[in-house]
Amino acid sequence: MIPFAHKPVLLEECMQGLLPERGGVYFDGTVGGGGHSYEILRRSAPEGRLIATDLDENAIAAAEQKLAPFAGRFRIFKSNFKQFERVLEEAGAEQLDGVLLDLGVSSFQLDEASRGFSYRQDAPLDMRMDAHGGLTAADVVNGYGEERLAHILWQYGEERFAKRIAAAIVRRRTQKPFTGTAELAQTVEESIPAKYRQNGPCARKSFQAIRIEVNGELDGLEQAVRGLARRLKKGGRICVITFHSLEDRIVKNVFRGLAESCTCDKSLPVCVCGKKKEAEILTKKPIIAREREQSENPRSKSAKLRIAERV
Repeated sequence: MIPFAHKPVLLEECMQGLLPERGGVYFDGTVGGGGHSYEILRRSAPEGRLIATDLDENAIAAAEQKLAPFAGRFRIFKSNFKQFERVLEEAGAEQLDGVLLDLGVSSFQLDEASRGFSYRQDAPLDMRMDAHGGLTAADVVNGYGEERLAHILWQYGEERFAKRIAAAIVRRRTQKPFTGTAELAQTVEESIPAKYRQNGPCARKSFQAIRIEVNGELDGLEQAVRGLARRLKKGGRICVITFHSLEDRIVKNVFRGLAESCTCDKSLPVCVCGKKKEAEILTKKPIIAREREQSENPRSKSAKLRIAERV
C-alpha cells in the first residue's frame, strides 16, 4: 500500500465558512487523510471538539495519526456519514457548531491502483470505498443487464453514449467476464466515436457512474445533508464540497429548501403551510478553487463549495 497522501481541497475557504475559531463541536463526515479536520482542531483550540466518519480504514488510520496532537478532542467512526444519527448519539452530541462534507473519492483512492478507481491504471475491478463492502465494480459490469447498465451510465455519469457503451460491455463479457480496469476502459473508449476521443481519455464518466453505483454515493445524500443542517445550533454552518453536477444539484436544492419560508400560494390571505426558514445560504454561487490551487492540485478543478448557516 502506498502512503496515504490526500491534499485537502478548498481548505482556507472551508475554514472561513466554518469559523472554527468560535470553538464548539464539529462534524467531518468524510475525514479522508484528516487535512480539514486538523485545521478545525488547530483553529478551535482548546475548546473545539471533532466527530468524524469515514468508510476507508486506511484513511481512518492516516487521520488518527495526523490528529494525534489533539488526542482527547476527537473521535473517528468507521461509518458512512449518512448514519450520522447513530454516530452523534454514540459520541454524545445533540447539536453541532459546524458540519463539513468533502464528497467523492480521495486522491489516495485514485492513486492506489489496487482499489480500481482509476481508468488510467490497470487494476482489479473493485471501486469500493469500504474494502469490506459487498458490491464491486466487477459485479456491476458483469452482472447488470444492458438496459440497467445504460441507465446507470446516463444517470450517474451523464454519458451521452451510455447505450453504445452498455451494449459493447455486454457483447464483450459474453466472451470473457471483465476482471480489470484496463479492459473496461478500452471497451468504453472503443464505443465512443473517434471524433469525440480527440481530447484525451473518455472513460472518466463511465468510471464515475460505476463507482457511484458501487458505493451508493447519491443514495440518502439529500436526507443526510438536510438532517445534518438541522443538527446545527443557531449560527452553526454547514460546508459541502462536491465534485460533479449530480451531487452539487442535490446540495443546492437542499439548501434552497432550508432557506425557504412560507410556500403557500401568494393569493392566500394567511400562511397555512407553517414552513419556517431554517437556513441562510451564504454562497449565491458555489466557491471554486483559485487558479494557484488548481495548478497545484488538479483534483480541485471540479470542486464546488456551498455554505449555509442555521437561523
